[in-house]
Amino acid sequence: MKKNIFDLYMNKLLELPLWIKQAIYVKLKEDIKKRNCAKILEIKEEDLFALYKPILTYNGRTELTQKNCGLDVNMYSFLNLCNADYSILEIALSMYLTMEEVAKYFIFCVEQKYLERPESDEAYAMAGFISGKFKTGEYFMHNQKLSFNQVQSALTEQSRINSSGGTRLKYAQILDSMNLIDKNDTEMIFTLQEEAKKRFILDYTSAPTASRAYMSLEEKSSEEVEKLKEENKMLKEKLVQLLKIVRKDV
Repeated sequence: MKKNIFDLYMNKLLELPLWIKQAIYVKLKEDIKKRNCAKILEIKEEDLFALYKPILTYNGRTELTQKNCGLDVNMYSFLNLCNADYSILEIALSMYLTMEEVAKYFIFCVEQKYLERPESDEAYAMAGFISGKFKTGEYFMHNQKLSFNQVQSALTEQSRINSSGGTRLKYAQILDSMNLIDKNDTEMIFTLQEEAKKRFILDYTSAPTASRAYMSLEEKSSEEVEKLKEENKMLKEKLVQLLKIVRKDV
């Protein structure tokens, strides 16, 4: 039976009181801004590669059942989870893979026609970039922010500057200097690419639930009464022991 770890975790967080969720949101937003990645907050859900659910083609389903190509066992596990309607994020968590590793499986399967290409250009571009398949210019070309001619023009400019004997510039710096792509955009994708290398295990049982996070006044009063009863019981037992000692001395 499918266990959506991320949804289970999120459902517990969504049960928290609004004022706690507000504080969490503010702190997360601050952290994202510190990393110069504020623009990821503008990306639509359907454009997030992590939330994309891969779709098997006829070739993909055939290979999954017949295994004619003798692929790696992890590749078949990946295809099996795709067939079970798992998102990229869920596949990473279920297989204990990094996002980079999942992206490599994904791009390979798209190239082999085992999976359909995502409708979202951004999701496809990000998959290619964090997998290492696409370079910076290719990423922006695939997500429709740069044309082929603009990518080539920036490469030509980089070659000209770096061959002049002066300060060598990276491709991202060239894009910024030519006003083609803002440096915040390139910093964001480089950060995401680096973060994609990290392996992450999500334990949804550790997420606080509303029942553990807070209690009503009535529940709190009831708990306090029980504590007082327990304390009274302990005091009575101590008094009985003291009385026994006193009687022995007498």
